[in-house]
Amino acid sequence: MNRWSEFLSPAREAAFRAGRMLKRGMYERKEVSFKGAVDLVTDFDRRSQAMIVDRLSSAFPGHGFLAEEGLSLVSDSEFRWIIDPLDGTTNFAHRLPIFTVSIGLEHQGRLVLGVVYDPMREEMFQAARGEGAFLGRRRIHVSGIRKLNESLLATGFPYDIRQSRVNNVVHFNHFIIRAQAVRRCGSAAMDLCHLACGRFDGFWELKLKPWDMAAGAVIVEEAGGRLSDFDGQEFSHFGSEMLASNGLIHEEMIEVLRLGKQENPDADREFR
Repeated sequence: MNRWSEFLSPAREAAFRAGRMLKRGMYERKEVSFKGAVDLVTDFDRRSQAMIVDRLSSAFPGHGFLAEEGLSLVSDSEFRWIIDPLDGTTNFAHRLPIFTVSIGLEHQGRLVLGVVYDPMREEMFQAARGEGAFLGRRRIHVSGIRKLNESLLATGFPYDIRQSRVNNVVHFNHFIIRAQAVRRCGSAAMDLCHLACGRFDGFWELKLKPWDMAAGAVIVEEAGGRLSDFDGQEFSHFGSEMLASNGLIHEEMIEVLRLGKQENPDADREFR
């Protein structure tokens, strides 16, 4: 048995319970507040997070936690759970059924496990380091598309798009005329899982948080995909840029991203 497999079942159970609660609450009245001009949080985000943390802390006492809704629990453990209890809050608040529950696990700072649950489609994605990636019981793999021109891409835009010049618009404009099409779902975890199972061929985004990327990053890599920053350097879930692909179009995507940086160098310096 893989050394990380023991963590999968409780993580799946936590994601499923939280996702089921969110699905039931999809059309209920929500308490919505703002963390920024367009950055929402609902009472369902907090309820989902509490359910997940309660389940995992019961299963693994002493583990650390880092979660979107204000939770950073440092411990002496080598393990830390990184949680997005509702990835796609804006969609959820508007009753658009595109959102996920995302749970990643670090061991000594290295991502080793990812679980992402889409309750509306009842799709459970999972991966443990060295064991491959799965949708339910079916093993999944990234696509075999070799050309950017034939690729379906995904992306998103940062919450400070109204204030910052580092807003992904330039990159989007470059990709939309070079790829077959670009989609924006509103959940980075979902985008990464769709990449892992071959529905998307590439994904890029900036200003994501660790909980947006952690689980999906493991799933993409275990499905045979490639991760980096926009320059092709080593990916970090605490970094400012994420480029993910099937590996076959990765270099083409890096070249397009470089065009955007050359076109908007002042914004790039502001970002860094």
